[in-house]
Amino acid sequence: MAKDRKPGNGATQGGATRAGGAGGGKGGGRGGRTRPPTQVVAQQRPWGLIAAAVVVALFAAAAIGYAVVKVNKANADKVTSIDDIAGVQSYDYPAGQEHVDTTVDYAESPPVGGPHAPPPSWADCTGTVYTVDIRHENAVHSLEHGAVWITYNPDDVSDADIATLSALVENKAGRMMSPYAGLDSPISVQAWGHQLKLDSATDKRIKQFADFLALNDAFTPEPGASCENPDFIANPLLAGQDSPPVGSTTPSSPPAAGSGASQAPAGTSAP
Repeated sequence: MAKDRKPGNGATQGGATRAGGAGGGKGGGRGGRTRPPTQVVAQQRPWGLIAAAVVVALFAAAAIGYAVVKVNKANADKVTSIDDIAGVQSYDYPAGQEHVDTTVDYAESPPVGGPHAPPPSWADCTGTVYTVDIRHENAVHSLEHGAVWITYNPDDVSDADIATLSALVENKAGRMMSPYAGLDSPISVQAWGHQLKLDSATDKRIKQFADFLALNDAFTPEPGASCENPDFIANPLLAGQDSPPVGSTTPSSPPAAGSGASQAPAGTSAP
């Protein structure tokens, strides 16, 4: 009698089926595998260098701005024409004025041109500060050489004012300064054919006048003439005195004590 066969093939097929299922599962695993997430590392910014660069840029901008302001301020006080200086009075005194030994009754006070002391008796104008009212005729000769002459009324200015004015003269070629008795304003500044009267020693127009007109060939009857006269520094003639005859001056000598003038260092004379 034949025995019924056990479904061995079915088991095998089932196994195959399971294997296939397993294989399918395995295959499915291969097809669905995911890669681990990539870690993104953010690049660090060099904040220190950036901050340093910003600081340098700000410093440079500030320095440039400061320089521009200083230049603009300096240029704001510069003049390119005598008309830029308010209050300047102009007078017509042609070159070739007469040389005289006597005192002159000038139309302007202080004088700005006209007859004057003969050579070599101009007042030294190499940055010289006189403490006496120098002879006006000698001062006018210096104006003819291109000097600027700062005068002040000793009754109307203080010691501080005199120091302020002296700083505009000392060590500066083509400039001189002296008191002027009876001056109708505290301060008056002269060049050949030009005059400016002021009330304050700190008025910026004094410097503008001196800077623009001192040794300015366009306003000087004798461009290039000397401003140096050590004899006059040593023994300055006083206002109202007659000039000694030509040729009677003493040999060049250093300023005498109490002579009434302070001499600028060598090398400050005009050409």
